[in-house]
Amino acid sequence: MNRKLIRSVRNLNQLHTATKTLTKGEEIMIANSDQHILLIGTNRGVYRVPIDKMDEAKQVLDTKHVLRVRRFGEEILAATRAGLFRSTDRGESWVNLNVPRKEVYSVYQEVQNKKLYAGTHPAHLYLSDDGGESWRELEGLQSLPSRNTWHTPRHRNEAHVRSLGGHADAPGRLIAGIEVGGVHVSEDGGKTWTERRDGLHDDIHHVLITEADEYIASTGGGLYRSRNAGRTWTRLDNKLDHTYFREAFVVGGRLYAAAARSAPPAWGGEQGADAALFESADGGDTFHSVAYAGQPEDLVLAWTVADTERETVFAGTRNGHILRRTDDKWRKVGSTPSSIRSLTAI
Repeated sequence: MNRKLIRSVRNLNQLHTATKTLTKGEEIMIANSDQHILLIGTNRGVYRVPIDKMDEAKQVLDTKHVLRVRRFGEEILAATRAGLFRSTDRGESWVNLNVPRKEVYSVYQEVQNKKLYAGTHPAHLYLSDDGGESWRELEGLQSLPSRNTWHTPRHRNEAHVRSLGGHADAPGRLIAGIEVGGVHVSEDGGKTWTERRDGLHDDIHHVLITEADEYIASTGGGLYRSRNAGRTWTRLDNKLDHTYFREAFVVGGRLYAAAARSAPPAWGGEQGADAALFESADGGDTFHSVAYAGQPEDLVLAWTVADTERETVFAGTRNGHILRRTDDKWRKVGSTPSSIRSLTAI
């Protein structure tokens, strides 16, 4: 397969690293020193920056909108509207894996058996068993009863696989979130699927998998939790006046979520997104709002943790700002030239 090397930036600081599991199945790399690295997925590609030198962000992948940057084992994968890209050198250089459909919105890899999944726009799902050398479509997703109703008016009236995930304690199980089309679960590696969308808003932006059977779904109409693999859902934001959620995050027993009062077409005027940031210490049963740099105009879209022991949590915003949680406060520590869609720490 001919692959295109996109760009390379020299890593001047070789780090000795160890790995620590954040949620089973996906790992966060923890450096022995304080010089962790953030990889930032934006509307203008992927940027790379040391967290102790946040003014030195460098573009390492020049491509169209980056929807998701994730790390699996020693590989980093970037799902973009120009394809699925992989880095094996900590984000310094990238190779296009040539998924059959160009617009890749989500990616998941089963670290144990190296099965690699790519969710696309329009909503199709592809599997590679050979490290991205070849792909085949998992057509079972197209057989779901609700398939003909999936659509997203803002995206050519076509839906996409916005979220993909799994858990090491449920081997073979895949969880797919469709924008707009609900959550669906496969127990056989994507061959067949079951709809798990009852009681859940269909505009799925992200599904956070906290345990084998526990999920938190961020949607355009609320924040939801399931504790039985999506069979039933409980809405968590009933007492909040912000209902448009893009992504939730859990670390150290604390749940983080940010929301706007309405969907993007209404994000104009002095209030911008009219956004808020919420934290919960009881799994989402109760929330309290916290102040952050850029509110209410700016909305947090992405999260990551650079050190699970210190719980060094970072957030990325629609306006390209990087926030860091220190002493229970959120402060701006850096920025990129474009909206931040995804973060991962290595």
